[in-house]
Amino acid sequence: MMPTTEPLTNPNQLDSQICQKARLSRDARFDGLFFTAVKTTGIYCRSVCPATPPKEVNVVYFATAVLAANAGFRPCLRCRPDSAPFSAAWLGSQALLKRAVRLIDEGALERLSIKELGAYLGVSDRYLRQLFVKHFGIAPKSYALYQQCLFAKQLIHQTQLPINQIAYASGFNSVRRFNDCFIKMIRITPSNIRRKTVHVNQHPIQLKLSYRPPYDWPSMQKFLASRLIPGIETMKTDSYGRTFELDEDGTIVKGHFNLEHMKDHNAFKLAIQFDASNHWVYLRTVINNIRRLFDLDANTTMIENHLKAVMPENFTTKEGLRIPGIWSPFEAGLRAILGQQVSVKSARNLVIQTVNQLGQLKHGKRYFPSPDSIINSDLEFLKMPSARKQSLKNLATHCLSTRDQKDLDSWINLKGIGPWTVNYSKLRGLSDPDVFLTGDSGVNNALKALKINPSTFNPTVAAPWRSYLTFQLWSQL
Repeated sequence: MMPTTEPLTNPNQLDSQICQKARLSRDARFDGLFFTAVKTTGIYCRSVCPATPPKEVNVVYFATAVLAANAGFRPCLRCRPDSAPFSAAWLGSQALLKRAVRLIDEGALERLSIKELGAYLGVSDRYLRQLFVKHFGIAPKSYALYQQCLFAKQLIHQTQLPINQIAYASGFNSVRRFNDCFIKMIRITPSNIRRKTVHVNQHPIQLKLSYRPPYDWPSMQKFLASRLIPGIETMKTDSYGRTFELDEDGTIVKGHFNLEHMKDHNAFKLAIQFDASNHWVYLRTVINNIRRLFDLDANTTMIENHLKAVMPENFTTKEGLRIPGIWSPFEAGLRAILGQQVSVKSARNLVIQTVNQLGQLKHGKRYFPSPDSIINSDLEFLKMPSARKQSLKNLATHCLSTRDQKDLDSWINLKGIGPWTVNYSKLRGLSDPDVFLTGDSGVNNALKALKINPSTFNPTVAAPWRSYLTFQLWSQL
């Protein structure tokens, strides 16, 4: 039996009949959009839980895992709610809350106070607390701690990492603090979970990353393959891998990962290897960015229904189309500048030349060039106008001098960088869901094929999913 109603567009207003049909059918399209709490056992589950379904009279539905936990329920050890796709779509048009949740999930409250985070977001700490209490029923710090505990639970289940390493990788600065918080939040000790879990030694670290179907992997694979950078990226029919580098408060973290698509499980198998043995503490940051790269948390059914409603009847959507990300805003910006006014193939060749000339080679693996390497090179190997080379240097200098690496709007003040470059970098370097590439030749050609005049088309009708409209139009070329 399959639900006859489309997946929830606003899980904060749960329809019990839809939820009942979804959990009884174990419909993976609803995974992470709501959680089922069982009053007789005190446990909450994902909609895909393989356990015998409880009677409807004994269940209550929650929009998020945090709300279920706040009501006194503990996560199921069988379906593991910590492994569910995130349900960011329920946030709707609340842009500030979306941004706050993203920053906290990335570990902002491990470095900043509530007051400092509020100031960064341009609001008071009091207003930020009110926002979280309204939508989650708890304060921002409690939300952050629960997310840290859920991530730790996933590591306990799926890896052989010692408990003390899991504590630090989850953002806790002491094992004692971790144990106390975990017992309070999850209502079971970390050691009890580990005793119930069978492990094999893992090197590199391996995890399963779930997504909400449908997922158009062939389109994702084709898009990435046409822009592949040899030496940094690898691609097979069902897998993608690459090296990565990130700067965490002055600590340069390097490594590589491989992601294998497991279609029958609605998930990817992830293997991560860090170059330095002590850099596993940055595991959560890396995993969050990988989830972003492959857009694993999108509710594509909801997005596509929205686009169908606002576009002409002759507009056809590809099911499960995602936004292919780029590792960092700087890398996205560099690729965008190299791709100005040239074909995809020519842009790829320029990127490959830049990587081969300036990308660091370490332990047989190459890394994407750093801003320093761009600044310190004359870039003579690039056969392109000197003004465009200077644009690369301008971008690199700006990225080295700015504190907020995600403030891409400030790039517009750099000579040689226009709206298309900024928007493309937002689209792929930040995975911003609401970017429409106005003026892009591919977008214009697709609109013309739909008999739509690009100069009069108003993309705001597709908000807040204009990025998906951009990729849907590209896919029709």
